[in-house]
Amino acid sequence: MASPTAEVRIPSRDADTRSLAERVLTPEAQTFIARLNREVAETRAGLLEARQERWADLRSGGTLRFPEETATVRAADWRVAKAPRDLQVRKVEITGPTDRKMVINALNSGASVYMADFEDANTPTWRNLIEGQQNLSDAIDRTIEFRNPDGKVYKLGRQTATLVVRPRGWHLEEKHFLVDGMPTIGAIFDFGLYMFRNAKLLLDRGTGPYFYLPKMESYREARLWNEIFQWTEQELQIPRGSIRATVLVEVITLAFEMDEVLYELRDYSGGLNAGRWDYMFSIIKKFAGRPEFILPDRAQVTMTVPFMRAYTELLVKTCHRRGAFALGGMAAFIPNRRDPQVTETALAKVRDDKNREVTDGFDGTWVAHPDLVETAMTEFDRVLERRNNQLERQRPEVSTTEQQLLDVKIPGATITDAGLRTNVSVGIQYLASWLRGTGAAAINNLMEDAATAEISRSQVWQWVHDGTKLAEGPTVTRDLVAKVRDEELAKIRKTVGDTNYAQGKFDEAAELFNDVALSRDFVEFLTIPGYQRLD
Repeated sequence: MASPTAEVRIPSRDADTRSLAERVLTPEAQTFIARLNREVAETRAGLLEARQERWADLRSGGTLRFPEETATVRAADWRVAKAPRDLQVRKVEITGPTDRKMVINALNSGASVYMADFEDANTPTWRNLIEGQQNLSDAIDRTIEFRNPDGKVYKLGRQTATLVVRPRGWHLEEKHFLVDGMPTIGAIFDFGLYMFRNAKLLLDRGTGPYFYLPKMESYREARLWNEIFQWTEQELQIPRGSIRATVLVEVITLAFEMDEVLYELRDYSGGLNAGRWDYMFSIIKKFAGRPEFILPDRAQVTMTVPFMRAYTELLVKTCHRRGAFALGGMAAFIPNRRDPQVTETALAKVRDDKNREVTDGFDGTWVAHPDLVETAMTEFDRVLERRNNQLERQRPEVSTTEQQLLDVKIPGATITDAGLRTNVSVGIQYLASWLRGTGAAAINNLMEDAATAEISRSQVWQWVHDGTKLAEGPTVTRDLVAKVRDEELAKIRKTVGDTNYAQGKFDEAAELFNDVALSRDFVEFLTIPGYQRLD
């Protein structure tokens, strides 16, 4: 078989990124990524096709079941491999993009783990991807430094969080790196380049190449990652089992296959994470057009509503039965240093949320801001005390049914004008930030990323498609959404000023929001059409 050919296409005006890419993406790295991409491209294409077939079935009235063909896996007694030393404590994990200052602050935050994100908190511009890879390499060899315009210098402290990397999901491509004339798989580019550059140094330093795997929809997709890990370890000549991967259970189809995912990755598993925002989005998407799956205002879909609680309790029980870690959801609040009352009110909610998670048996949780690390850590230490985790907590009283996972009714919940306006305004503001190159945006004291933007636009699509009535009386129509959009854009313009508005890509963001919220058919991911608008 001929060797795969690789071609890099860098935006011609970006000379600095071109120079950096030549150093980061060496010919040897290009060859490695190209070979890995060729190994998996056909299987990945088949898995994406299977997704579409399953999605069509669910939209047309199909349902979800615990798979019959894997009943023996669920019934059998097996456990995943023991976690490496530096992944045995995961009480608080901070997440964020891979810009240089963020990398330093996150590693210094006091969190157990820093998840460096090439996915939902990152706009996948070529510059962000290449600089992010360089920043992580510099962090691993501890040469990373950032100097503020005011002269303040940021460096790594003596003790840092364990580094875990999240590549893009299977659905995304990398158009700047072609293999055999076609865009490479985004996940393979992110994973392959990080592994090629850093795996051996990580192991030499007593840690390892650790990952979060997003957006998976079936255990067969986990099986492909298992094959990738085996191939990569062999090619790089590193010990088997060096790679560890935690899977985000953020698509409802995967909630029915958690045992199977752990089994497929049992030599590499780092556990499962309850990806709460994408999980909500996936319910709207997978059952698009079915009125029994309409969700109320997103603020009313808390982790204590029945279907979300069923999913998280099943996740803890499944993980601990298999000796795997169960990781809780995101605390997205950003402290407001100018308004202590707002901050304290929000922190009280964070404490309640983290107390619920640790009481339910989770081994750790997520936060989006360094100022939340201490609050979350206190709640987990209060229960765990000196223990690293609570794998011994088996939750035998939990018996989650298929019906409980699918029953999304929330007694007393409403769909309101305020909820519609929040979805439109936050959706547009986030997309404007994303188009400007920043994939994690602070809006209304919350850290918004692609997952929360997906909820915003998908709820609007769902309400328009169903002809839902607001609590105040009006029916949600395309015309009403357009009216709300124009009013919210006017508010944004007044807040930011004409100059910042013109430079902020808000009108382009509104066009993209229209494309994904008011389309006749449900657009699978907003990042797919959004990516076409990036250089």
